[in-house]
Amino acid sequence: MVGGLSPLAATATQLFEQSGSVPQLIQLYTSEGCSSCPPADRNLRALLNDPKLWTQRLPVAFHVDYWDYIGWKDPYAQPQFKERQYALKKSGAIESIYTPGWVVDGKEWKGFFLGQALPAPPSRQGGKLKVEVNDNQQVTVSYQGVPNSPDSDPITAHLVLLSFNQTSHITAGENSGKTLQHDFVAVQELQSVNQTPEWRFSLPGSDLSTQKAMVVWLTSENSPQPLQATGGWLE
Repeated sequence: MVGGLSPLAATATQLFEQSGSVPQLIQLYTSEGCSSCPPADRNLRALLNDPKLWTQRLPVAFHVDYWDYIGWKDPYAQPQFKERQYALKKSGAIESIYTPGWVVDGKEWKGFFLGQALPAPPSRQGGKLKVEVNDNQQVTVSYQGVPNSPDSDPITAHLVLLSFNQTSHITAGENSGKTLQHDFVAVQELQSVNQTPEWRFSLPGSDLSTQKAMVVWLTSENSPQPLQATGGWLE
């Protein structure tokens, strides 16, 4: 298995690769307007110290905007993140829409509310995923599926840029008076559907100073469970 990040200095390119075991994609749907969310945010932030980070665990915090009406507008929330959560419900991956909502390996995980640790990373095998990022902020994603796999559905490539060490001083809403800290914050999400095993993206904007990591994963048309995933720190 190869996981994580390898720099290719000669071409000013960063290479993310994963083959063999599929890493555990950990999605947290959260909001600064939700009084139940700070403990979940802290649990996600703790993964910064997890030795499995980037090789076996890929955390992403999607901030949603449906609690903004209470009085505090979450600066990290985007409408598409709410739409992503609703799409998971439509697919049957989660039962309902709420925060904090955990989706682990494409399935709803309620162990957080029972004080449980995250489940072990999955043991299933995936194909070979390669992500190249050049110095012009162009990203090429390529995939070699598992040999003899019968799945011929179109594949969606998901690319999320993450920000870290973010602090908010909350002055309204359920968390009024609190100072909240965030890591693994999704700040940009791109998707592309393709029948062929290659996808190309242009990273939005020219200033990536707050976008410190990237996570990329693939899903088939009929399941939110990742076919393969990779990620790591951006240089």
